[in-house]
Amino acid sequence: MANVQVAVRVRPLSKRETKEGGRIIVEVDDKVAKIRNVKVDSRPESFGDTREKVVAFGFDYCYWSVNPEDPHYASQEVVFRDLGTEVLSGAAKGYNICLFAYGQTGSGKTYTMLGTPASVGLTPRICEGLFIREDDCASQPCSRSIKVSFLEIYNERVRDLLKQSNQNKSYTLRVREHPEMGPYVQGLSQHVVTNYQQVIQLLEAGIANRITAATHVHEASSRSHAIFTIHCTQAILQNNLPSETASKINLVDLAGSERADPSYCKDRITEGANINKSLVTLGIVISTLAQNSQVFSSCQSLSSAASSGGDSGVPSTTSGASSGGGPARRQSYIPYRDSVLTWLLKESLGGNSKTIMVATVSPAHTSYSETMSTMRYASNAKNIINKPRVNEDANVKLIRELREEIERLKAVLLNFELRNFSSLNDDLDESLQELVFQSDLKLKEQCTLT
Repeated sequence: MANVQVAVRVRPLSKRETKEGGRIIVEVDDKVAKIRNVKVDSRPESFGDTREKVVAFGFDYCYWSVNPEDPHYASQEVVFRDLGTEVLSGAAKGYNICLFAYGQTGSGKTYTMLGTPASVGLTPRICEGLFIREDDCASQPCSRSIKVSFLEIYNERVRDLLKQSNQNKSYTLRVREHPEMGPYVQGLSQHVVTNYQQVIQLLEAGIANRITAATHVHEASSRSHAIFTIHCTQAILQNNLPSETASKINLVDLAGSERADPSYCKDRITEGANINKSLVTLGIVISTLAQNSQVFSSCQSLSSAASSGGDSGVPSTTSGASSGGGPARRQSYIPYRDSVLTWLLKESLGGNSKTIMVATVSPAHTSYSETMSTMRYASNAKNIINKPRVNEDANVKLIRELREEIERLKAVLLNFELRNFSSLNDDLDESLQELVFQSDLKLKEQCTLT
């Protein structure tokens, strides 16, 4: 099991915020992000006012990207060194990985995930890292296959960004759910890539097809959620035994939350409503998953306390009641299907995946409400516990475990023989030999089947 890792990145003041005289109200101190409460910061301290002037949130990573001349400035390279290498390391071991950026419109999500030609973001750097690792493994007996896909969710409909289609049938892709693999998009094109340049060409083609529009906050705001997926399959010969692992990397650039404005045209209002709907659902899913994870952790604590209490002679509580004597809390229903976004990210948010969330925020006092909301969501996401596992062939895994068991039993048997035990241990010696024989027999049968 693994908790969702959360990083917060503070962007520079925009031209609009600087023109409006925006004040910086966010501070970063190591792994703690602090925000001044503008609603009480300007008021004198009065009796009975319990609201905090500074609210602090702890995260796994905090990046201060406001001023490039600041010694603590976090560049794209620094962010990749922490988060990108974590993605590459997990993928190399065969885990599913999800990295998504969350925040208000114009907070720097797309810059963090995709970057610019002069300052490359996480997605191109991760793709480049995959092929660098492949070159490093060229001397070893292994092979790797990489496929990529790129989609966007616009107005709760899925569109393939790497496939040219009729404009009248652009949003016909449907989300299905496999009983073992989880949700997937039916008919989504997958492209085999053999080098970094091919990935960049596909990435640029998809970005060009993505829907953007000018808003009051940002001149080229993303009006859709984009998911760039990398399927990496690695085959290696280890101890004369073929082994194959498969990992799926989801790199998600979410559309930003935005307040509705009556001056917008009908299309902008509809877009904003659907964006906010999916983000609200995402927030509900994150909150419910965090709550369920806390319930699970408390149940685990009660179980361990009950077992230790039983060992010490202290009577344990019954399974149907909590330590307070009331009924045990049940885990809440998680509304994944209320939004296409949360349905597609079902496994990434609460299943077989190592997940990293990058919360991007504005430091300006004019964005206080949005920044506070983003930090609360990010703080909540830290409590989510996923269950990542290595995706490998079940038969190969069984054979490896049987071989390890045989080696362990042989070592135990050799230890007994070296000690030259008396005849009292002959029965034990024979039982160990029988265990080794049975394990060896199972291994041969499994190798014959495969």
